[in-house]
Order: sequence, then structure tokens, then C-alpha cells
Amino acid sequence: KLSDQVRRAVDTCGMTRYVIWKATGIDQATLSRFMSGERGLTTTALDTLAEFLDLQLTMAGESVE
Repeated sequence: KLSDQVRRAVDTCGMTRYVIWKATGIDQATLSRFMSGERGLTTTALDTLAEFLDLQLTMAGESVE
């Protein structure tokens, strides 16, 4: 699942959630709820997070950029 993959990337990136929040503008509460699986992220927030983590999101074999 895409959200699980992004969560793993956040967990393994070596940065604190505070650093991620400050760099992306995704507030701490939203990021915390996403990381705990309580909620998803908007496509904008997901794109911002993926860009910050240097992830390439793909869907059905196609790049989403």
C-alpha cells in the first residue's frame, strides 16, 4: 500500500518528524496521525512529503510527477 511505503520511508529517512514538519509545512498533528495510520494525507501533502524524501511515486507502472 502506498501510504505504508511512505510511512516506512519517513521512519527510515533518519530525520525527526519535527524536521520533516518544518521543511514540508505538514503540521505535526497531521503527520503524527498519518504515521499512526489514523488518517491519510491529501494528495498535495503526499506529493510534498514524497518530494522532500526524494521518493518517486508510481502508479500502475507510471511515474506520478
